[in-house]
Amino acid sequence: MYDYICALILGAIEGLTEFLPVSSTGHMILFGDLLGFEGQAADTFKIVIQLGAVMAVLVLYWGRYMDILKGLVKFDFSSRSSRKKINAVHMILAMIPALVVYLVAKDFIKNDLFGSGPVLISLVAGGVLMIVAARVKRRITAEETDDISYGQAFGIGLFQCLALWPGFSRSGSTISGGMLLGTSQKAAADFTFMISVPVMLGATALDLWDSREFLTADDLVLFLIGFVTAFIVAMIAVVTFLKIIKRLRLEWFALYRFVIAILFYLLVMM
Repeated sequence: MYDYICALILGAIEGLTEFLPVSSTGHMILFGDLLGFEGQAADTFKIVIQLGAVMAVLVLYWGRYMDILKGLVKFDFSSRSSRKKINAVHMILAMIPALVVYLVAKDFIKNDLFGSGPVLISLVAGGVLMIVAARVKRRITAEETDDISYGQAFGIGLFQCLALWPGFSRSGSTISGGMLLGTSQKAAADFTFMISVPVMLGATALDLWDSREFLTADDLVLFLIGFVTAFIVAMIAVVTFLKIIKRLRLEWFALYRFVIAILFYLLVMM
């Protein structure tokens, strides 16, 4: 029963934090340590519930993904229409950097960065980046998501590499990167959610393949509880976040990161 309670708690945390700039992976590691929910089965569980959060965004952005897919099938990447639109090239450019870095440094990331100590450091480092992004004076050239250029998409992809360090936050690094490259906070957040599905589906597929021997029928109920909880909470979190992103500055999320880092340092590291 305790494992099922942990599954509910961690599923809710995953769904709430996956698309907020506070690092879901960092929260999974820290709260997993705090709850004593550890081991190979627990690590596989954390991968499965990530998939639940991904599915939430896939449902919410289904129409836009279909437009992108249609353009890809027709090899239509032009901007001849009166209104530009994000296309498959934007998505690919944003995904390539993190994919390359992950494949090259996968073992180092898994062995040296997945721990409470590195997570606490990256929570603080990511918070500093967000403060810088929020306060640097810049000219906004992409007010809406469809205004994002290929160069900005690739630049956002470079910033996404920082998210391979657990605790840095994929959404935090990409939103901050987008803002530093001239997008509005709203456009950066929206684009971040859009590229999250192919990025996370690929990463989750690789992780699940590596953990395939730990996917057993005995843990099916546990995985299902976490998956469904993460899916429902993520849908609510994404819709809510997009509504408040224009009003809530990144500094507030940075402050939260500093507070949570201090609290977990006192609870886990001391």
